[in-house]
Amino acid sequence: MEEQKAANNALRLFGERGNHAPIFLLLAEESEAEAVFRAAAARTGAPFRLASLPVENWNDELSPWPSPPVFRGGDAFGGLGDETVQRLETEVLPAARRALEAPTAPCFLLGYSLAGLLAVYALYRTESFAGAVSASGSLWYPGFRDYALSRSPAGKPEKVCFSLGEREKKTKNPRMREVQADTEAVFGHFRSLGIPCSFRLDPGGHFQDAELRLALGIVWVLEGEAPGA
Repeated sequence: MEEQKAANNALRLFGERGNHAPIFLLLAEESEAEAVFRAAAARTGAPFRLASLPVENWNDELSPWPSPPVFRGGDAFGGLGDETVQRLETEVLPAARRALEAPTAPCFLLGYSLAGLLAVYALYRTESFAGAVSASGSLWYPGFRDYALSRSPAGKPEKVCFSLGEREKKTKNPRMREVQADTEAVFGHFRSLGIPCSFRLDPGGHFQDAELRLALGIVWVLEGEAPGA
């Protein structure tokens, strides 16, 4: 494993330089990056690279449009998703490609929770990504299901992986209770458009095995199936 940094040291890079292996661009806390890379590498022999970018304000940077809080006393959502997608497309991805010496390697956007929501949303806003891994993605987000089902992605994604914990829908919050139905609806829409995609239910709730779920999504993109945990 080779680790580098790019884009003013904000972007952590794992994997070998100079080949056509896919790049997975992960929106996550810095501490998660190495764990995700190692978990995926332990489960596949296929070459890949991981680029990890930290997110300062999840509710603002990863939400597609503004929305009130979903929890009493919680924070509202700023709806800066378009700005984030533009930054990924014009600054972050080019920096990763330069550092990895991979100007034409396919790049998949990878995220958990709200970052998983943005990974799917980005496919509607740009053709720069070959696909996405949305692990426990917040596809319950107000208005997102209607948005996703009413249009097609900007390009033709190569592969899209959705996953959830099997207990995520078992919550008292009425909005988040719809997460599985919303995710399955978006998954079904992508499949109806002929986009290769998968939907996986993993053990546990939302706050469980985040790095493993992301890693299994990487393996599915690389191999077409993911092993058991």
